[in-house]
Amino acid sequence: MEQVLELKHIHYSYHTLDGETPALVDISFSVEKGEFIAIVGPSGCGKTTLLSLISGLLIPERGLIKINGKYLMESTTNVGYMLQHDELFEWRTIYHNVVLGLEIQHMMTAKTRQRAHELLDFYGLKQFKNSRPSELSGGMRQRAALIRTLVLEPDLLLLDEPFSALDYQTRLNVGDDIGQILRREKKSAVLVTHDLSEAISLADRIIVLSGRPANIRQTVPLIFDLEQDTPLNRRNSPEFKHYFNLIWKELNTDD
Repeated sequence: MEQVLELKHIHYSYHTLDGETPALVDISFSVEKGEFIAIVGPSGCGKTTLLSLISGLLIPERGLIKINGKYLMESTTNVGYMLQHDELFEWRTIYHNVVLGLEIQHMMTAKTRQRAHELLDFYGLKQFKNSRPSELSGGMRQRAALIRTLVLEPDLLLLDEPFSALDYQTRLNVGDDIGQILRREKKSAVLVTHDLSEAISLADRIIVLSGRPANIRQTVPLIFDLEQDTPLNRRNSPEFKHYFNLIWKELNTDD
């Protein structure tokens, strides 16, 4: 299959006046086209650092990162980054929030405007396109943030705990919503989360990191025997408990 993302032997440390703090050690994995990968690990192990390296916000000390076969700094591939908070601007309508990235990247054309309207319509926000963010629920705001990312047509989506600011019920519904949207759009995605249930319900594979400095302890492929493989259906399947116990044990086993 076609690889969208490849990391080989990535090392990264933080440097301060007090010395060096290793964050990541010898991280290697790849993401296939259309694949959804979740990364879990103890708090502070370097999960968000890993996303920052993939997005180019940080430079690895050793190792290489390729996107669509090209080294990260040479790649023109569009990478979308969804943060923990929706970061919608109150002074802009939902539509104008959705097209903000298009404006910044000078990509506002008749075609991209039409695409923005189509996404708002398809994912149930058409009637709210002229509303302000404060008029929408947390789940609807997060859906608008995802549409803002999708309208840029990214080949790879990086998701940094995108549901963590939501209450539990909304989090379940939005996770199901967004998981199905990404599969429908056939997007490759890397999710960082503290929520093991969320990772199992959404991902094709889970990468389990050790404590800092993080390395990969295990990679777990997820296979569910379901007629409709949706995040909510996964949570009710017999395989769910098996994967939860397996990964929980791995996270809580001392080296």
